Amino acid sequence: MSQIVFQSDSLITLSKIKALLFEDKQLVLSEDILAKVEHCYTFLKSFSEEKVIYGINTGFGPMAQYRIEDNSLKQLQYNIIRSHSTGAGQPLAPVYVKAAMIARLATFLQGYSGVHQELVSLLVQFINKGIYPYIPEHGSVGASGDLVQLAHMALALIGEGEVFYKGNLRDTKEILKETGLKPFTVKIREGLSVTNGTSVMTGIGVVNLIYAKQILSWSIIASVMMNEIASSYDDFMSEVLNGSKRHEGQQRIATAMRQWVDGSTSVRKRENELYQKHVEKIFEHKVQPYYSLRCVPQVLGPILDELENAEKVLINEINSACDNPIVDPETRNVYHGGNFHGDYISYEMDKLKIGITKLTMLTERQLNYLFHDRINGILPPFVNLGVLGLNYGLQASQFTATSTTAESQTLSNPMYVHSIPNNNDNQDIVSMGTNSALLAKTIIENAYQVMAIHFMAIVQAIDYLEIQQKLSPRSQAIYHEIRAFFPKFTEDTPKYKEISMMIQYLKEKNLDII
Repeated sequence: MSQIVFQSDSLITLSKIKALLFEDKQLVLSEDILAKVEHCYTFLKSFSEEKVIYGINTGFGPMAQYRIEDNSLKQLQYNIIRSHSTGAGQPLAPVYVKAAMIARLATFLQGYSGVHQELVSLLVQFINKGIYPYIPEHGSVGASGDLVQLAHMALALIGEGEVFYKGNLRDTKEILKETGLKPFTVKIREGLSVTNGTSVMTGIGVVNLIYAKQILSWSIIASVMMNEIASSYDDFMSEVLNGSKRHEGQQRIATAMRQWVDGSTSVRKRENELYQKHVEKIFEHKVQPYYSLRCVPQVLGPILDELENAEKVLINEINSACDNPIVDPETRNVYHGGNFHGDYISYEMDKLKIGITKLTMLTERQLNYLFHDRINGILPPFVNLGVLGLNYGLQASQFTATSTTAESQTLSNPMYVHSIPNNNDNQDIVSMGTNSALLAKTIIENAYQVMAIHFMAIVQAIDYLEIQQKLSPRSQAIYHEIRAFFPKFTEDTPKYKEISMMIQYLKEKNLDII
């Protein structure tokens, strides 16, 4: 089992996080990064004596005006954890919790939080051993970060509450005993440090980004295969045409499509068929295909550009100190501000979910093209390979795709502008970043559901037209992989299990095309 090493002289990248989340890699911290954490803790321990510092010897939020007696300082840290463990709704799935723990750990590794190494080491153990705190979805307004959800994380780290371990929700104390771990004990400000920041929205955002990049690749593949089915003229993806518009995303999508379609004998060359004398008055084959087939670089290009920006923002956030106050040993000061505010993540998740909703709309329109015999002119209704009228093919699956797309269109309205003051108006403008990330999560899941149905229709269409050998080699490979678990069908059977299998395939297939 290989390792991913976090060290002080290199950024925590998306590829490292992806390896930890999906490739069962173990996380290791370098000696220099642990020394950085220890240096900050040692400084804070001496600096904090006989000074008023928020969250160390004051109350929290609007209670900051109340001085806490020395004999209650440790109790103060436990109180914020226990009092703020008030989440509601469904628990976050383990992959999102793991990503949130990595994000929280990353903040501590910046050396600006003043936490003890014991806390950092325990977080690493939780990550490596697959111990996932029970964190409900609802509770964060995204300023002071994800106080409620992070409190649930902290609750597990102090040995209380519940965790998911090997697929089961169990008492944290039992799991710590089984795995030989001890809960961390508060030294100075560990309670506030764990709960205070953007790590849950960032963790969800990183997983969203990984899945969004994957579904974008599938949209490119589906779009190529659609044009192979339609025998489109291929110049809509040409280098010259797309190079004449100065958007990198569009050009990269077109390049990926050209590479994927290479070797196909199903698409047509306009110069071979139309750039010569013709006498017919009506052309049987469409001179230009529908926009959902022809305008793919222009539709997916902006989405690719947005995913690139989302990665930049998320990785910047991962490699930042989203804590308050900020403890700086170099300038020998403690700075009070708002690094816990989640506006960067909120804004980016809103943009991402709009982009994936548009991708889903493109998928739904391509699916409609396949299903609508009077539009495509080459396929039976709903790519029904059985007896028309007696059998129904994928007719009912379109209801699922259409309703799911409609839900995403509604959910894509922005959260970023929905600030509601709370906390005695101490938090008078908030980010709602975790809500935005959760909505983006739902929209991405919806995209996979619609895409799963789309690929079921694509392979049925290929079989009806008998064009398997005319597809590009890469399209042929996808066709055969899908047919290995989703055979050609003519009789009507329930398809919900096949949709679920297709979603799993789409998520897990290793793609690297953009």
